Amino acid sequence: MIEKDALGFFVTLGLMMVVVYVTRIAGYWLIGRLVIGPRLRRMLNALPGAIIAATVAPALVQGGLRAVLALGATLVVMIVVRKDFFAVAAGAAVAAAAFAWGL
Repeated sequence: MIEKDALGFFVTLGLMMVVVYVTRIAGYWLIGRLVIGPRLRRMLNALPGAIIAATVAPALVQGGLRAVLALGATLVVMIVVRKDFFAVAAGAAVAAAAFAWGL
């Protein structure tokens, strides 16, 4: 796309950046106007886990043994260390090692 219409590419990219920024700001503005009761708080607390599960499940189903090993490493590191960054790094390292070993 860049070769055919460089200006159009950068205009599209800029518009996408503006839309993302506006939606993030609108989310903060909207949540600041809501009364957060216990039910909404439970829902908001459960949301990150639900998003992660929805992201990981298709990869796990289609990924085979490599995905199972990577997810297992991520889970173990998350339970032991309780740091997201280290868990993701461990999962990526195990997936890369499994790929290198031909799994």
